[in-house]
Amino acid sequence: MSRNLCHRGCPYGAYFSSNASTLPAAAATGRLTLRPHSIVHSVITDANTGKAKGVRVIDAETHATTEYLARVIFLNASALNTTAILLNSSSDQHPNGFANSSGVLGHYLMDHHAVVGATAMHDGYADKYYSGRRSTSVYIPRFRNVSTPFPKFSRGFAYEVYTGRQGWEDRAGGSAIGAALKDSLTRPGPWWVYMEGYGECLPRLENRVSLNHDKRDKWGMPTLDIDMAYGSNELVMREDMQASAVEMLQAAGFQSVSGFNQPPHPGEVIHEMGTARMGRDPKTSVVNAFNQCHDARNVFVTDGACMASTACQNPSLTYMALTARACAYAVEQLKRNEL
Repeated sequence: MSRNLCHRGCPYGAYFSSNASTLPAAAATGRLTLRPHSIVHSVITDANTGKAKGVRVIDAETHATTEYLARVIFLNASALNTTAILLNSSSDQHPNGFANSSGVLGHYLMDHHAVVGATAMHDGYADKYYSGRRSTSVYIPRFRNVSTPFPKFSRGFAYEVYTGRQGWEDRAGGSAIGAALKDSLTRPGPWWVYMEGYGECLPRLENRVSLNHDKRDKWGMPTLDIDMAYGSNELVMREDMQASAVEMLQAAGFQSVSGFNQPPHPGEVIHEMGTARMGRDPKTSVVNAFNQCHDARNVFVTDGACMASTACQNPSLTYMALTARACAYAVEQLKRNEL
């Protein structure tokens, strides 16, 4: 950890990030151009076809505007920013925002809910220690409403479980000094376990984002208003997320088991999904099964905005799979001159 810059994308490539993995792979093709300090303002509409013909970009430093033209456009600005771009791309052909003939663009915002579960201690294995930052982590996949219906709520949740031994932190702020204190700092405390649930969020029309034209950013673009609250299904689910965690840890023989259930706030898990949802019906969705906008088939949305549901696991790999699939489909469509 002392030599790494994990928060910038591991320079050793030990942990997946675009800096360590996909960007070098793209650069190796010789077809990658990085354009820093760029803020996408809007999608440019072809007045004759209603399809997109490019994007309008603002330079973050000079505020100069540039237009880039392309046959195919992929929007991957993250769920909220992708939708903000689409909403800001109104035209005669798309008066309510680009590809928004359904009127659902911006709606059905979702985020996982967490900060609920249980903690515990273990008085065994006092002669055991571990190498590195922690021993390991455990993932418990969803078990509610999988094979047997659970009557209290729909869908379900999963757990991330972390373990370790108490260190010097529990002595912070104490009044002890001297050699005895220094010696005690090298002796680890008991084992602890932290078990946190991640629950699915159901899509609801009233959870939405919209443009605020009265409050603009430094580049003159409208800011985004976010209106979201968790519903009764999520709140009831959380009760079981805590109770089940307590039950598991007690059954496993841990000591000092304590459940926790802090009030959830949308945005805390930063797994924003929805607002340009996928679906078969152009009247109730924004993109189709291949992530193409129903109203303009040469625009693809493959980040979290396209999600119609959240499941309960981290969604990043799903976005990557959807993007790879949509790219392969777009290439085939281009070869057939269908885009």
